[in-house]
Amino acid sequence: MRTRGFAAVGVAFTLAALLTGCSLLADDSASASGQKSTTASPDPRVTATPEETATSAPATPSVAPNPTESHLATPEPVTTPVVQPTLTPVPAGTVVAQGDVASPKGSIHFHYQAVANGNNTYSVRYSGFTSTIPVPVSVTLIDIPPRVGDGLTWHGVGDHVLGGPTTKATASTASLGNLGQPSYLTTLVTYSSAPTSDGIPVELGPNKVLAVNTVHWSIPVRATNVHPVDHGARSYAAGKVTATTSTRAPRSYLVAQGDITSVVAERFGISVTDLIWLNANLQVFGDQQYLYAGTTLNLDPDRL
Repeated sequence: MRTRGFAAVGVAFTLAALLTGCSLLADDSASASGQKSTTASPDPRVTATPEETATSAPATPSVAPNPTESHLATPEPVTTPVVQPTLTPVPAGTVVAQGDVASPKGSIHFHYQAVANGNNTYSVRYSGFTSTIPVPVSVTLIDIPPRVGDGLTWHGVGDHVLGGPTTKATASTASLGNLGQPSYLTTLVTYSSAPTSDGIPVELGPNKVLAVNTVHWSIPVRATNVHPVDHGARSYAAGKVTATTSTRAPRSYLVAQGDITSVVAERFGISVTDLIWLNANLQVFGDQQYLYAGTTLNLDPDRL
């Protein structure tokens, strides 16, 4: 009985050695033939690094929005109510700019005063207007100052007829419409609104500039619940802040290739709803709402 036991053990060891040899030969054979041995599948608990994820992201075109591919950005669906962005208007009646105008030859005089209407719009009140020239006189606000004697080719914002020849001071008001922030309109232009050049001096002809005045705006910063803060570039929000406010808050952002609305909003600590509010008619493409590279986004609520 004991002899048979030892024999069985010997047979077992012999078979194990043979099997091990076959395994080693198989591995060597695979290596010799240039074939790779089968490896274990990746651990499902290990996720891709941000760099790996970024390299697989589809590229963003740098061309202008294509109407056939673009669509308006929309807020992401959420399970909790989204706080709507707000912007408190400058109180009605607040004077935000004013000054006196006199034409170079002293033929025209008046005072202007820009005031807030209390609903994020503004009006300009004109008072004390007198003129001794034989044609109607108009005013407008523009961003690039012309020179006296130039012909006005763009009638700007708040284009308004002050009146014709008069020695009695008159007053009137012009609305600037739904302009929003008007401080970029740095020049008040007084010009001839003569209907024709017949019978009048060349310098008083239609659209001839009669006076040019710089407008110094003093508009209070409006209160808002949207306060963007730059938390740094990242994948899908790798663009650059191109301007800041007086408090160093981001004012504008240049979109990089691959930027997505949700990640850009996250970078600046605001919601997609806020981002769309800051940028009316924001164009995107794809289900992920990719932004168009090379476009500039507004991040300053006070510029609305």
